[in-house]
Amino acid sequence: MPTITFPYGKETLSCTIPDDRFKGELVSQMHHYKATSSQEELVKQALEHPIGTPKLSVMAEGKKNVVIIASDHTRPVPSKVIIPPMLAEIRKGSPNAKITILIATGFHRETTREELENKFGAEIVKKETIVIHDSDSKDVVNLGKLPSGGDIIINKLAVEADLLVSEGFIEPHFFAGFSGGRKSILPGIVNRETVMYNHNAEFIAHPKARTGIVDGNPLHIDMLYAARTARLAFICNVVINAKKEVIYAVAGDMDLAHIEGRNFLSSKCRVDAVPADIAISTNGGYPLDQNIYQSVKGMTAAEATVKKGGVIIMIARANDGHGGEEFYKTFKEERDINRMADTFIKTPKNKTRPDQWESQILARILLHARVIYISAAPDDLITNFQMIPAHSLEEALKKAEELLGNPKATITAIPDGVSVMVVAK
Repeated sequence: MPTITFPYGKETLSCTIPDDRFKGELVSQMHHYKATSSQEELVKQALEHPIGTPKLSVMAEGKKNVVIIASDHTRPVPSKVIIPPMLAEIRKGSPNAKITILIATGFHRETTREELENKFGAEIVKKETIVIHDSDSKDVVNLGKLPSGGDIIINKLAVEADLLVSEGFIEPHFFAGFSGGRKSILPGIVNRETVMYNHNAEFIAHPKARTGIVDGNPLHIDMLYAARTARLAFICNVVINAKKEVIYAVAGDMDLAHIEGRNFLSSKCRVDAVPADIAISTNGGYPLDQNIYQSVKGMTAAEATVKKGGVIIMIARANDGHGGEEFYKTFKEERDINRMADTFIKTPKNKTRPDQWESQILARILLHARVIYISAAPDDLITNFQMIPAHSLEEALKKAEELLGNPKATITAIPDGVSVMVVAK
């Protein structure tokens, strides 16, 4: 009988599944991929051999105002490995350049100083200029229209830079196809209005707005256009393993380098769905499972393999609570999921509400399967999201069997739901 271990915050949960019930374990090959060099060397080599651009040091020559966009506390980007060599490259080309690290919070809460130090190290936080993006700030510039018709309203610091670059990591993304690259701009450093227009109900419901898909994906098309319009000139993106270590790195043109990175990722993390009555998933542990909002991503992996009418067991610590006030209010105040889903579809693009996209996807999941949620959050919080609270895998499995009326219900395990692209055969 296989024993499967699931990340949960900074800890793990395990369970042993009987052979006659176990359908399979969906795991990214990246977890077993052996990198050819150290993390530092991989990033160094990527910066030495950029794709589609000169070296960053060359691009920095003559530049006086450089902005590096960096991911926030919700992303396990190993910035301690990426940012120092990027800073060194910029200063090699322009020793006296003013450099600002702009934290791409998107719609997330402000990153704390402690989180910044965990991310960059105390020395960089102390010595470098770090600004945290605020999606409600008035210090913005309108750069025109997205292909979808929305306004590109972006952080003024980025617009005023004479060289705009970014770090990041590439992983499967549940509606943008992949993270990284152009997402540093949209949603990373644009204002609330731009995010909400791009994340509209029509786009979220689009069949191409799914994990691992960019061709024909309307959200990606907008994001790529916004990044080009903002003159994002250079990226350094990495792929990481389960230990959050760099196993692959790309640098250079924000589209060409990203394509190279996502092609590598796809070759390692695409897995076939294994239909089962119960699917157990996670959000990969800390830092991605700090709230319920983020954990919807891991649920979509389970959604892709669990049978219609089955049960998803989602494991996410959610120690920060719901992660989005509007997201929470939507489920607390509207108890009819079908009516909720219908309301989303009828909402015009320019009337998109905050967190609507996350609510729309969770509603879609709940219409497909029931969700039992293992977390450190209060039971009533989970219940208000129309999910079933549990406090251990044993309890969750028992509840799932009771819901299905089948003590022999089959099980598929997904130890890291955000690291795999689950594809129907």
